[in-house]
Amino acid sequence: MTKFGVIVFPGSNCDRDVAYVTRDLLGQPTRMVWHQDTDIADLDVIIIPGGFSYGDYLRCGAIARFSPVMQQVIEHAQKGKFVLGICNGFQVLTEAKLLPGALTRNRDLHFICDRVPLKVENANTPWTKTYSTGEVITLPIAHGEGRFYADKSTLSAIEDNGQVVFRYAGENPNGSLNKIAGICNRQGNVLGMMPHPERASDTMLGNSDGLSLFQGLLEKVAALV
Repeated sequence: MTKFGVIVFPGSNCDRDVAYVTRDLLGQPTRMVWHQDTDIADLDVIIIPGGFSYGDYLRCGAIARFSPVMQQVIEHAQKGKFVLGICNGFQVLTEAKLLPGALTRNRDLHFICDRVPLKVENANTPWTKTYSTGEVITLPIAHGEGRFYADKSTLSAIEDNGQVVFRYAGENPNGSLNKIAGICNRQGNVLGMMPHPERASDTMLGNSDGLSLFQGLLEKVAALV
């Protein structure tokens, strides 16, 4: 069994959605981790969900980065354990410097809520092993600050190192540089993505393209054990 922990900040609103996937659909032990908790040593995978942590005051993810639990999340990642940040969680991971770059206001300065096609750019990560490189999947997006930005040298390094995991296929909904929708760290154990795989994991919702991301990770963790 793979033990999942879902971080809950004041303002998180996708935490239960993620727990539904890991606990109810995949049957894995899942613990909701309050942002003031600091004991996560028993967990295999940490997921930072979407929402509006601390009301997105100051800057998305900027305050959440200083929550007591985040130092433990950083250490968790440094040990090679798995961390997934979805939407606001991606923003938190960049603020915590677990991932390069930043998420800025959407190009048209509007909140976007839609379903978009994504190209799987790298199927050699623990998260994407059940996809194929070049495969196009559909996932929902819902964000106001999802435009990925990095300076020229950082962007080149991300591309050269194969850290782009997902790219928007077709139209670029938010103006992200190089159509980047999701990236991992150089080791591949930390993934941040703006689209919501947990919202496309149940066939009752008409789309289960996101479930493969979680299933691929389960296979990777099982292989390590």
